[in-house]
Amino acid sequence: MPAISPERMQDRYDAILDAAKRAFAERGFEGASIAEIARIAQISDGLAYRYFRNKRDLLFAVLQKFYERILIDLETQVFTKNRFRDRLEALIRRHLEVFVSDTDLCRLFIAEVRGASDYEGSAIQEMNRRYTSVLIRIVKDAVKAGEVRPDVNPKLLRDVLFGAIEHLAWRYVNGRGQLRVAQTARELTAMLTIGICVDG
Repeated sequence: MPAISPERMQDRYDAILDAAKRAFAERGFEGASIAEIARIAQISDGLAYRYFRNKRDLLFAVLQKFYERILIDLETQVFTKNRFRDRLEALIRRHLEVFVSDTDLCRLFIAEVRGASDYEGSAIQEMNRRYTSVLIRIVKDAVKAGEVRPDVNPKLLRDVLFGAIEHLAWRYVNGRGQLRVAQTARELTAMLTIGICVDG
């Protein structure tokens, strides 16, 4: 049997990930099966298991690819700005946009992964830390620049901000209510900067 080229293996890997993303989005984690994912990817069930140990492994791979993409985009959006307020608003806006553009993956992460026993110490938890650490970086930069008070706890601010956004977005993610991205980003930025910025 001829060897499969690395390019062909990568194509199969990507096809399985794309199929899994679609199946999870349509049926949820429990409702999707490896057989259905393999059918969408146009491969055999057995071949899918050559690339992924099980369905959970596949879910984590889908979410890791998702995080890699949105992390690059978040950093690009945030670090093209100079002032703290502008960076903060760009971060909030981009995070809200993720809930709109990738609603199904956000729902999967919140409902199926974050509270699960295998989340702690996983590659997905590390990607989530890297993603939310963008806020910590801009706060520390702003403290050095004299824009943010030195007594502000960056980790507490991170928890407050991302917790608030998730709470606001949860109804939208579950098909109930709207998510006004630009308006919410402006209002949250104004509310937070009053409490933490040197000049209020």
